Amino acid sequence: MGNYRRVPVAIVGASGYGGVQLVRLLMDHPEVEVVYLGGDSSAGKEFSSIYPHLHHAVDLTVEKVDPEVIAHRAEVVFLSVPNGLACQLAPQLLAKGCKVLDLSADYRFTNLATYTAWYDKEREDVDTAAIAVYGLPELYRDRIAESQLIGCPGCYPTASLLALSPLLKQGLIVPETAIIDAKSGTSGGGREGKINMLLAEASNSLSAYGVARHRHTPEIEQICSQLAGHEITVQFTPHLIPMVRGILATVYAKLRDPGLVRDDLITIYRAFYRNSPWVKICEAGTYPQTKWACGSNLCYIGIEVDQRTGRVIVMSVIDNLIKGQAGQAVQCMNLMMGWDETLGLPKLGFYP
Repeated sequence: MGNYRRVPVAIVGASGYGGVQLVRLLMDHPEVEVVYLGGDSSAGKEFSSIYPHLHHAVDLTVEKVDPEVIAHRAEVVFLSVPNGLACQLAPQLLAKGCKVLDLSADYRFTNLATYTAWYDKEREDVDTAAIAVYGLPELYRDRIAESQLIGCPGCYPTASLLALSPLLKQGLIVPETAIIDAKSGTSGGGREGKINMLLAEASNSLSAYGVARHRHTPEIEQICSQLAGHEITVQFTPHLIPMVRGILATVYAKLRDPGLVRDDLITIYRAFYRNSPWVKICEAGTYPQTKWACGSNLCYIGIEVDQRTGRVIVMSVIDNLIKGQAGQAVQCMNLMMGWDETLGLPKLGFYP
């Protein structure tokens, strides 16, 4: 026991909602020690001055982002930064031997032209991007375990892809008929002050946004195309709902075999996710609520078949800040380090 050493971890972009969730989860993780918190806009501030509720638990100052310093101190680095920054930091950190988990969109795409088209940034780190693995453990567990660089999925793609994957992988639906209607709490918009996120604006109201052009669309399509074995397009519409945490993605698609019934699909889903401890398939006739997943790394999936229309309806709920962001990144780190993928992650929601 005298030689026991925790793995030193750095969080860059620690002052955002994703960052503070990482701090919370990693402080409770039995195998790691948070040794560095970075962020240019909050550099020099005590972390507890940004989040006073952690004053008794976190005694770290936010430091200016310096890859040299980070690599010297940490073995694992979480980049919870705005899109377009991770691609500048990751190559330097990887060259110094760090394992890197990027929570932004920079390393989610196999084709950088797609990234440039949707995120409006030219990229020079082609070689680095080529080694990145998409961080959805339920699909890419083995590849994540062998990787040094993970592009963690967005929150909407996580909920949507977990709902769609068995259908596409098993060829059960006509892929082009897939429609995703998703709703997210306001924490998905980050901690910056935005008029549409004000209580007076968002409360008692429900609105669609990014219609037909949300940046998570090409990310969802990329993975769906891999699963289906050919290029497909998906209709995706997100909505802002007046709550803080949670995502509900309701997926509709035409079944190839109109004879399939709900119990058939529940059996198929349970088999598909039999080795996935974080995905729970609901009993027949039970449809999940966002509250069930709140505060946990779980994804609950409910399934229904409408025999009248020949469509399957899949409902998927996650906590957007945990399974949709920080928790999923920790899950990926566990796999990269050869640990149990449930280590240090909350297994039960806050309910109610």
